[in-house]
Amino acid sequence: MIAFMSVDLESAGALATATLVAKEIDGNAGKTHAAHAHAQCANCNAPLAGAYCHRCGQAAHVHRSLLHIVEEGIHGVLHFDTKSWRTLPLLIGRPGLLTRRYIEGQRVRYVSPLALFLFSVFLLFFVFSLLGSKESPEKTAASLQEARKEQTQEVEEARKLVAKRTAKLAQAHTADGKEDAAEELADAQNDLKESEIALAALDAASTASAKGQPTNDAEVSLTATNAALDKAHLDSRHPKLARTVRHAADNPELTLYKMKSSAYKFAFMLVPLSLPFLWLMFWRRKGVTMYDHAIFTLYSLSFMSLWSALIGLMATSRFTQGLVVVAALFIPIHIFLQLKEAYRLGWFSTAWRTVALLIADSVIVALFVLLILFISLN
Repeated sequence: MIAFMSVDLESAGALATATLVAKEIDGNAGKTHAAHAHAQCANCNAPLAGAYCHRCGQAAHVHRSLLHIVEEGIHGVLHFDTKSWRTLPLLIGRPGLLTRRYIEGQRVRYVSPLALFLFSVFLLFFVFSLLGSKESPEKTAASLQEARKEQTQEVEEARKLVAKRTAKLAQAHTADGKEDAAEELADAQNDLKESEIALAALDAASTASAKGQPTNDAEVSLTATNAALDKAHLDSRHPKLARTVRHAADNPELTLYKMKSSAYKFAFMLVPLSLPFLWLMFWRRKGVTMYDHAIFTLYSLSFMSLWSALIGLMATSRFTQGLVVVAALFIPIHIFLQLKEAYRLGWFSTAWRTVALLIADSVIVALFVLLILFISLN
């Protein structure tokens, strides 16, 4: 199906769109043009006195060639003028200095945090769409084997529970005791039956995989999900939720696609989710405003997105796989550096806030995932 191709054309289009939108948000500051060819602005007819119209801001030099259309497209998709070469090194090596300079008004030389955030988030999802190819047969077989091992253990535990409750029923002497023991035994037998059904589905999938036949992942997923839902009695308690979960298990590729699409469409929600945590950490500090926290968050999320995309690319090559752990360990170091310089903190103040922010990030990611699940399954 085209929608699930590893090279996701929608993601590529979204990346190009986000880059061009970010370019427009970032503005044209710092650009230079050739001498203009008109004495008046072609857009509003105002007299021209430089490379840009003082009234509407349009460039004085107006291009009319197919080559320039291609040039502008490549230019817009690949970089934000020369600002990116000043911004990215600071974003990686001196994030706190970059944040502080932007807050204090030094903005012409750097890509704005919102523009960089838009570009980096869409780049992250574009890279992940390229890397989202299907697992090799060896990995699929290993995953099935691991799942079968866990399910076998669950079946064994269910059988032990049935034996235990059978013995309890045999030892019961009163009518009430026998009735209670019989109900407990019936529940245990139902759990055992559901576990055995899920194990049978995994056995069938493992056999098909060993013979080189395609495995029906959706069927395995749906069987296991049905067993779990029956065990939780969700059909009687929450029928709408049970139907939603079954539909997601029956269409795992569609569900994953909807979640990915929702994730990059609603990635901006990471900013308002982050701001309350930062406010709590600095609520007694004078001179720090929510605007400062927003700039800090946008630049931080931009780095995380770009760095995660880099880690994803590194993980695909056997030459750079060993560096993935080192790259991941740089993330808390980056948070420490940005906090220390952006808010002008001491070492101890920065250290405890770094730990607190790492914990807060885990909470934020969990909330974001729940939000995406809610949007995707409704």
